[in-house]
Amino acid sequence: MPPATPPAASPGTAPSLVGREYEVEIGPVAHGGHCIARTEEGRVLFVRHALPGERVVAKVTEGREESRFLRADAVEILEPSKDRVEAPCPFAGPGLCGGCDWQHAAPGAQRRLKASVIAEQLARLAGLTAEDAGWDGTVEPAPGDKVPKGEVPAWRTRVHYSVDDEGRAGLLRHRSHEVQPIDRCLIAAPGVSELGVEKRRWPQIAIVDATAATGSGDRQVVLTPRPGGRLPLVELDRPVSVLRGEEPRGRGAERGGERTVHRVHGRPFVRERAVGRTWRISAGGFWQVHPKAADLLVEAVMTGLTPRRGEMALDLYCGAGLFAGALAERVGEKGAVLGIESSKRAVEDARHNLADLDRVRIERGNVEQVLPRTGITEADIVVLDPPRSGAGRKTVRQVASLGPRRIAYVACDPAALARDLAYFREEGYVPHFLRAFDLFPMTHHVECVAILKPAEKRS
Repeated sequence: MPPATPPAASPGTAPSLVGREYEVEIGPVAHGGHCIARTEEGRVLFVRHALPGERVVAKVTEGREESRFLRADAVEILEPSKDRVEAPCPFAGPGLCGGCDWQHAAPGAQRRLKASVIAEQLARLAGLTAEDAGWDGTVEPAPGDKVPKGEVPAWRTRVHYSVDDEGRAGLLRHRSHEVQPIDRCLIAAPGVSELGVEKRRWPQIAIVDATAATGSGDRQVVLTPRPGGRLPLVELDRPVSVLRGEEPRGRGAERGGERTVHRVHGRPFVRERAVGRTWRISAGGFWQVHPKAADLLVEAVMTGLTPRRGEMALDLYCGAGLFAGALAERVGEKGAVLGIESSKRAVEDARHNLADLDRVRIERGNVEQVLPRTGITEADIVVLDPPRSGAGRKTVRQVASLGPRRIAYVACDPAALARDLAYFREEGYVPHFLRAFDLFPMTHHVECVAILKPAEKRS
């Protein structure tokens, strides 16, 4: 079997196959927004814009004679799947915008494709069946996101626009730094679309980050100029805060450092509403992109953990403090919550957001370095919401050593989740149940919440 997530292709020196076309039958979906196919001579293709069971003409976009696999786009559909729809977005398709992966699939089919990817990753990387993981095998739509065939839910409250040399805002093409100018992004939330970023030119600007907060009406744009560029006078279609962004350089960039942001006018943050509280989120800080995600994930995590009064809880990779706040309200005045977060800006937000909760402490630093220094030797419940790369073996071992009765793992990448579930099993923790949510419609991304318990206590 070919790898479900292809490794990086070697540049090589063999003749390029880019542009060559193959007539192929499309096999199963793979992690990353493409499907697997094989040519008659046995070459493995990772094909975008196709669906399992289709027969297509696939045109190679990356790869050489010596490559272990080729990347390709389906440029002609010879035998379509019953799940195929005409892409609602005019910028979706081969060689165009790379933001969406499944515009050509019916909404229900998209969720089934994501479920197949989760199941494959669990089996391949963790040795788990859906039953082992306590998962019913479905990907749940967010409330309000069920739309008919041919329609698109407008869910994305943050859009990262790139700007081409002519000052036109757009989105990057797949696996490219080339900008696809657009006049509207269909998955952008109404508050973003109403700004009209795509309607105006952005001379001397490289990036426009647009945000429309949920529940407060706050809108914000962060403009990152090209080297030596100056900010234009910003006149958008709705009132908006404006900030200037600078990408991290030198050692900061090498370490994935936070970019510097300067306020031009308006607030340097937006106010989000979730779980009955208002949350300050500074420019560039992390917050769930789907407007229903925060409430949905907190409900899933708290249902799984069943926090009790007086318990000690950890919120690792705590961001602006969403789960820490929910935990604090449930463990009560005799309980305690420790949050750990590496981002300086997010830590400042979390401390501000939870200042009224004396039983919450937020520490800054990498989880695997800070957790051992806290002196904590036991915890009752733990939430992990790591970045896309996952928590990793060392952090898993540290968490398991605290002996929690339950662990909630929030994952935006099923491969990282599966790897970490395998590490947890080595440490004596197994899934109690798992839920999957389609919080990124039209893309290949999916959010999962896994609840783990000590193996001997699994029920």
